[in-house]
Amino acid sequence: MNTSALIRPAWTPATIALMVIGFMVFWPLGFAMLAYIIWGDRLEGFKRDVNRATDGIFAGCRRGSDKAARWGNGSARTGNVAFDDWREKELERLDEERRKLDEMLTQFDEYARELRRAKDQDEFDRFMANRNKSTAPAKTDPSTKTDPSTGAAPTKRGKGSNLLDD
Repeated sequence: MNTSALIRPAWTPATIALMVIGFMVFWPLGFAMLAYIIWGDRLEGFKRDVNRATDGIFAGCRRGSDKAARWGNGSARTGNVAFDDWREKELERLDEERRKLDEMLTQFDEYARELRRAKDQDEFDRFMANRNKSTAPAKTDPSTKTDPSTGAAPTKRGKGSNLLDD
């Protein structure tokens, strides 16, 4: 980010003054400026994503208006047929290249999403394995025999083992 900008997401005299003026004029403006000062450095990625989305939306409008101008009054043509043909082929080639790049971006996004999902699944599996280890029941002593009919360990019979024996 350009550090010489007058208004940047930092505690500079200009941003503090704008925040105070914003609170005095209309309190949501002051909060907006405060949010920009605190979290403004995180807006870089958000701006890039919004710009990509709007470029995609308005690219169709631009292409449509170019075709309408050429079809309607022919002002987009230069009069040099060879140049106009070459320009048309180059624009089509660039459009195809843009479509390929957009497709590759989509494929990469899907690949990255799948990698994140696989990483998350691996971490979850590791967590569950560790959790199951810590909550696993204690192993019984092999010298203790169990009764095959009930599956329970035999009780000791002797003095004091039953309340009625005393």
